Amino acid sequence: MSIEIAADTLPSDLPLSATDRAAAGMRRLMLAFLVTGFSALLVGATIGPLQALNYDGVNAYPALRPILQSYYQGLTIHGVMNGYVFTFFVTCGLLVYLPAREMGVAPNMAMWRACFAVMAAGALCVLYAMGDNSSSVLWTFYPPLKGSPFFYIGITLLALGSTMPLPILLEMRAAWRRHRPGEITPLVTYMSLTTMLMWGLAGVGVVAELVLQLDPWSLGLIGTVDPIINRTLFWLTGHPIVYFWLMPAYVSWYGLLSRQVGGKLISDPMARITFALLMIFSLPVGTHHQFSDPGFSSIWRGILVVLTMSVATPSLVTAFTIGLSLEYAGRLRGGKGWFGWFAALPWADPSVTAQLLAAITFILGGATGIVNGSWQLNAIVHNTTFIPGHFHVTVGSVTAMTFMAISFWMVPHLTGRRLVSRRLALFSAWTWFIGMTLFAIGMTWAGLYGVPRRAWVSALPHDTYHALYGMASVPLALVAAGGVLLWVASYAFFAVFFGTILFGRRTAPPPIPFARSFGGPASYSIDSPPNPARAASPLIRALDHVWLLTGITALATIAAYIPILWPFLHHVTRAPGWILW
Repeated sequence: MSIEIAADTLPSDLPLSATDRAAAGMRRLMLAFLVTGFSALLVGATIGPLQALNYDGVNAYPALRPILQSYYQGLTIHGVMNGYVFTFFVTCGLLVYLPAREMGVAPNMAMWRACFAVMAAGALCVLYAMGDNSSSVLWTFYPPLKGSPFFYIGITLLALGSTMPLPILLEMRAAWRRHRPGEITPLVTYMSLTTMLMWGLAGVGVVAELVLQLDPWSLGLIGTVDPIINRTLFWLTGHPIVYFWLMPAYVSWYGLLSRQVGGKLISDPMARITFALLMIFSLPVGTHHQFSDPGFSSIWRGILVVLTMSVATPSLVTAFTIGLSLEYAGRLRGGKGWFGWFAALPWADPSVTAQLLAAITFILGGATGIVNGSWQLNAIVHNTTFIPGHFHVTVGSVTAMTFMAISFWMVPHLTGRRLVSRRLALFSAWTWFIGMTLFAIGMTWAGLYGVPRRAWVSALPHDTYHALYGMASVPLALVAAGGVLLWVASYAFFAVFFGTILFGRRTAPPPIPFARSFGGPASYSIDSPPNPARAASPLIRALDHVWLLTGITALATIAAYIPILWPFLHHVTRAPGWILW
């Protein structure tokens, strides 16, 4: 049941009222989501540089046996722990906690705890399956590669658990509206809700793949699966998952960052338009990942190119809106000229610095994404290192760096402990930025030489390796250098993160830096002065109809997928499982 909560945290040594106890319970659970998520990143980031060194011809895996048996086992652990466990836990914490505090309404704690428990059970299952080398099927788990039932059941639990914040958000929004009828959904809540509605639709694909095919197949209940149908169902979820990684970062950029830099959000409507467009555009385009697959027409491939390019629109809106908000703050701080405002931003704040650097790296992510989304250009870079080079500057920079940035203020907020070292936090942000930039440039550059992705190239004989990849020696050296720097950056970050939780000095917990837009209310909390809907623009009122947006997205997705799935369903391929590693 939703209840009103206190506006700010209290020192832990003071007696707590009932509402304060609820707030303290929320803080503890939010911290559990953060710790679990970043612990997964610790595992994935520890293994990640081994993949980078692999491309420079350094084969570390024989020395790591029996802990890791092969490159493919390490790559599976790296992808699953970073792409699923880390992102899911942090997102499912943030997108409940921030709206609850914005509205002054407590979430359904039983449901939120169940969300944590279901995903934790899933994470333990996949860890077990990957750890014993029975499921080195990579993070995409394409059949007919076959893994342990624990792997598929674990992924099923992670996927289902990650959708559980949606009913929590809907319940909190309904409770808030009962107290403030006719008002527009607060911005952070709106962005969180549209993210979860998008993900609720997107999750249908992978859950159908798992429950109808891969779970019973791995348990021996059915003997064969159709690889192309399963790939299509996977990418129904697999492309929107990029936005499930990205949109929580945008929540921070729109909903918090302008306050952190000392300014205001230039446009509340632009933030809502961005999330509405991301919701609508992200789902129908997943099959552009299958440009090289047989079975669907060239007409649909051309349509997919157009649909895919449309996703760039909300990113361009974000670049303009956030850039202008930052410029406003920089000029308030005394910045002059074309770029003086940028230098005037509070670069000494590690939370601000990490988000600014994440935004800079996303420029490379957007540019390389346009290449991937083009049917003709995709044919050049398909299945080369260009592809992981691209998504490492999306999830590896925008998502990971923004989540790290959030932790720099949120851990003190949740624990009442000061960061153990702001300098080390800044060092981790800058080192991650430099390492990721070198890594991504090296990977995309090597991809243009045709260096394959997901290949244990370092296991080749020395002469064979140099004969095949010697022409890409410079970009592959950048990959290795970037990987080593990311290793250094990640351990510097974890020293700050876990050091603050365990050893940080006691301090007054900082408040959540909710941004304020021009003309927007100072607070959306239940006990704040009312903000009638008539004060909102017609555009904001229209965008507040989230179920209409959900319906449009669902119809667009169905229209895009039926013509592609229909011929596959009429020409079923029945493939047995392959266990290669």
